[in-house]
Amino acid sequence: MTIPMTAAELYRHGLSLLLAKDITAWVDLWDADGVLEFPFAPEGWPPRLEGRAAVAAYMRHYPDHVDLHDFPEVTIHQTTVPETIVVEMRGVGRLVKTDTPYDMTYIAVVTVVDGLITSYRDYWNPLAASQPGADFTGATR
Repeated sequence: MTIPMTAAELYRHGLSLLLAKDITAWVDLWDADGVLEFPFAPEGWPPRLEGRAAVAAYMRHYPDHVDLHDFPEVTIHQTTVPETIVVEMRGVGRLVKTDTPYDMTYIAVVTVVDGLITSYRDYWNPLAASQPGADFTGATR
């Protein structure tokens, strides 16, 4: 019997998959009914994705638009609920279309149940979405 990863272990593993540009494996970390929310989503961007298939569709072209190089700052805070963590992090790389630097800070609230992400609230800076080349979602601004 394999013991599922803790929320923190799973999250760190997910970051390594994003750096490897293995979106399929990253999506496989999601529960079939997992929910990804963007409370600060700008107009035209989805505020909520329901289910692994929706997350996969949203992320499938991510590496074609954002070339992540590193997550130089990652702090994971364990909440009083063992399945839920709060993550403060910074991702750096470049925007592929414009070859300009990408440097984004995030706060995420993530819940992992039975080794799969069931809830992920991503509090990212919506102003970054206005950078040329940043829109990988098919948003209609």
